[in-house]
Formats: sequence, structure tokens, C-alpha cells
Amino acid sequence: MRFNNIKSINSDILEVRRMTLDDVESVYEIETLSFKSPWSKDAFFNEVNQNQLAVYFVVTLNEEIIGYAGMWTVVDELHVTNVAIAPDKRGMGFSSRLMEKLFEFAVENKFASMTLEVRTTNKVAINLYEKYGFKSLGIRKGYYQDTNEDALIMWKEFNYE
Repeated sequence: MRFNNIKSINSDILEVRRMTLDDVESVYEIETLSFKSPWSKDAFFNEVNQNQLAVYFVVTLNEEIIGYAGMWTVVDELHVTNVAIAPDKRGMGFSSRLMEKLFEFAVENKFASMTLEVRTTNKVAINLYEKYGFKSLGIRKGYYQDTNEDALIMWKEFNYE
């Protein structure tokens, strides 16, 4: 499985790369536009600067950050923490590019599985994850404290045989 890191869309340049500290401000802006209970700017700073288990990527269009995805490495599995695309760039396939980058990282590093939680009402995200082979394996009741909404637990297994 091999994915392209950079691709031209007409004359636009699309790149998916590791997140740096310089990216935190833009990522935080997308976070606040995307979620009811956004992570703090300090949380993203700590993820990139201090959390040895965190792996974050950004997707850029003409060098402007338009989305990000993060995950934690836990033994032989990856736990996706967040995926978001700027509201004016949604529905254009950019989240798919991020997911492909997460899978590329998983395969290159021989992780056995990937898991995530998603709001049960977030049908767009659930459809994206199912498109990439995630299976629904349970519910976390009241997982989201802001609304007491349930989370769907999804898993994807990687087979290296």
C-alpha cells in the first residue's frame, strides 16, 4: 500500500505532512470551527511538543493548513484522537487524504489496528470511516460531556500476511 504525499489539483498543490509547533495556531482555528467542545491551543501544543505517543498530520492546500488528524500510539494500536477539515473545504476529499496518511503511517510502522470514537449522530464521519474499513464494535454511553451524546467505537484491523 503506497500513498502520494503531494498531489496537484489543477494548479493547486496539496500536501499531507507531520504537524509542527508552527501549525498549532491554524489547527486550533480549525478545531474551534469544527467542534462544540474544542481542544485548547495548549492541548495541541502539548500533543506536538511533549506527548511522545502523539502523531499528528496536517493537510495543506497551497501551503495553507486546511485540516489535521491526530492519533496516539498505544502498544500495537493507533487511537485516532481527532480529524477535522476547515468548514469551507469540506466535501472535497481532503479528509480522505488525511485518512490515507494515517493508514500509511500504520502500515509503515506495522501497527495491528486503529480505533476511534465518533458521535453517533455524525453520519458524514461514520461514512468516511466505514469507507476505509472501520467496523462499529460498540457504544460508549454519554461519552461526549458537552451533550451527553453516545460515541460509536470503531476499529480497523491491519493484516500483513
